[in-house]
Amino acid sequence: MKKGKRYAELTKLVDRANNYDPQEAVALVKKLANAKFDETIEAHIRLGVDGRQADQQIRGAVVLPHGTGKEVKVLVFAKDAKAEEAKAAGAEFVGAEELIPKIQKENWYDFDVVVATPDMMGVVGRLGRDLGPKGLMPNPKAGTVTMDVANAIKEIKAGKIEYRLDKSNIIHVPVGKASFTEEQLADNFQTLIDAIVKAKPAAAKGQYFRNVTITSTMGPGVKVDTTKFA
Repeated sequence: MKKGKRYAELTKLVDRANNYDPQEAVALVKKLANAKFDETIEAHIRLGVDGRQADQQIRGAVVLPHGTGKEVKVLVFAKDAKAEEAKAAGAEFVGAEELIPKIQKENWYDFDVVVATPDMMGVVGRLGRDLGPKGLMPNPKAGTVTMDVANAIKEIKAGKIEYRLDKSNIIHVPVGKASFTEEQLADNFQTLIDAIVKAKPAAAKGQYFRNVTITSTMGPGVKVDTTKFA
């Protein structure tokens, strides 16, 4: 994809040979995010693990202290009292089997996160081919398969994000918006890093953080010095 003049000008402000201190990286990315909309600030983290191995898979969730800046719509698969609990907690959509044809036949995806009670996973499992590729499948490790649907919804609305390795052993996650202060972005970023440090598999050998880049939606990447990360 060809980059425009604006992007070329922005890249001149980044020293590609330098690994920036996390605070400096955040400040620079925020400065470079000058598009006409509130750009998302993202972290891209390559880890020294092999996600194809069962004992080296990394997946979890963390609540960012300042949220993501995005309005998150939650779909909950639950019945009876748990369905009422989900509605009371602020879930935008709550249902059961009747949602399957809506998703499969109507291509309905007006939601960002899916939560399910354990007893509903048989139903949700039928949507594996639909939700799985979009990263929407509920998972116990991410806290989205739970009986405590009210708390799950509360955390998601407060800024809970899920992180997981892709096929290249890279984690891609949002850490806020360009409109956030540098301190808010730095707090969110550090919270994410701390969570990934804690998630380090015992089987991981050698350098854990291979490289970390922070970028905005329309801006160039800024490499982060990982020597201070555990």
